[in-house]
Amino acid sequence: MSVHASRPARARLIIVVVVLALAGLLLTAIPGGSARAAAHPVRAATAEGVKPTIVLVHGAWADSGSWNAVTALLQAAGYTVDAPPNPLRGLSYDASYLADFLSTISGPVVLVGHSYGGMVITNAATGNSNVKALVFDDAYIPAATDTLLGLTSAEPGSCLAVTPAPFNLVPYPGAPSGDADLYVKQSVFPGCFANGLPAAEASVLAATQRPLAYSTLTEPSGTPAWKTIPSWAIIGTADHVIPLAEQLNMARNAGAHVTEINAPHLSMISDPAAVAAVIIRAARVTG
Repeated sequence: MSVHASRPARARLIIVVVVLALAGLLLTAIPGGSARAAAHPVRAATAEGVKPTIVLVHGAWADSGSWNAVTALLQAAGYTVDAPPNPLRGLSYDASYLADFLSTISGPVVLVGHSYGGMVITNAATGNSNVKALVFDDAYIPAATDTLLGLTSAEPGSCLAVTPAPFNLVPYPGAPSGDADLYVKQSVFPGCFANGLPAAEASVLAATQRPLAYSTLTEPSGTPAWKTIPSWAIIGTADHVIPLAEQLNMARNAGAHVTEINAPHLSMISDPAAVAAVIIRAARVTG
């Protein structure tokens, strides 16, 4: 039997090495990137051989498939990854759903949220001692009483905070009075929500988007988990949905470690290696 590794085995080994290298180097290697110290102290790494489960939470007008490329990189680096569906039925409902999901995981967890998913993880992780780190990827990082609508319009420049509103309202069975499903218009989606992606890919994402309940826009956020859990923020400087100034304001308020990358709102699709590297960094330095 040959002692040489097969080509597939060598390929997997190369991927793991690259991902691990990225985790330690990407924060300083990305052009224009920066890392800022957090207000929260960072604890020592997890015990040798123990890796946290990484839970990836998508936002509105998306689904768990948006994490596919990041998931593959994290799995190649040896992490267990879960990417549960975000119901998109309302902040309290979605956070409760995620909190119940987290209760089934034993051991440490790194919780990651994209866009509206940031609001969900902020509420779902409160009081959960297993959650050791929060990672916000082009995400909302709300303080108590903040709303999705308020944060989106807090600074000028969001492609969703315009007139006329870029949404379609669609009724759904059993909706509370005045509520409806909210879709981003397909004519708006590619240049707004999916800017920076190939046109064909953006068009598919527009057609397959999952709607957000309209009432979610004004539902206030609760006690934020980032008050007690160290956090990281990946900020895409080409984000058209959450203005750069507002992303920085939220991250600073949360005392998050900030990494800026030249990426659009869907950075986990356009720049999965950059996103995965920050997640791995958070996993390696928290315990």
